[in-house]
This record gives sequence, C-alpha cells and structure tokens, in this order.
Amino acid sequence: MIKVIELSGILDGTQVDAFHQQIGEALETSASVILVDLEKVTFMDSSGLGALASAHKKVRAAGKRLSFCSIGEQVKILFELTSMDQVFEVFPNREAFDQTVLSGAVS
Repeated sequence: MIKVIELSGILDGTQVDAFHQQIGEALETSASVILVDLEKVTFMDSSGLGALASAHKKVRAAGKRLSFCSIGEQVKILFELTSMDQVFEVFPNREAFDQTVLSGAVS
C-alpha cells in the first residue's frame, strides 16, 4: 500500500511540525511506501530540507520506503546543492513513480 502526502506552499520552520505529524500518521498505517508530492511547494529552506532528511531516516528505520516526486526548480537546486538528490529517491512526477513502484522495477 502507498500513502501519499501532498505538501504545498512554503516548507520552512513554521510547517515542519505539521509535516512530521503527517509522516507519523503515515507510519501508523499499513503503507509500505510513503510518497511525498512536492509539486505545490514553492519554496523550501534548510528547516524544510532537514525535515525531509529526518523523515527519510525515520521511515527507513521503520522498514518502509520514502520517495519524493514532482519537485520544482527551487527544491531541485536545493537537493542538488546539498547532494540530497543522491540520498532521496526522487521521481519527476507521480506517473513515473507509479510506473516504477507499481511495476516493482525498484525494490
């Protein structure tokens, strides 16, 4: 089962607690994969990036998979500058995620 979390607006220190709560709720479900859709995120600062890294660690510790999709240009640059694009599993959009994950191409 896949749980999708859609974020929007600015992901900064004021939004981090709400995101952590969403991750916690997703971990309580039977979902084995959590997809964070960042299509509507217009800006992310270091607090937001830290929240994503923390969520990644927490989800992996729970034996589940965390993926991201639909990142905008600003978030993509932030991921590249911090090399998080090498750590996070990032898909260009939900269709690419569905094709890869639902087909079982990546475990």
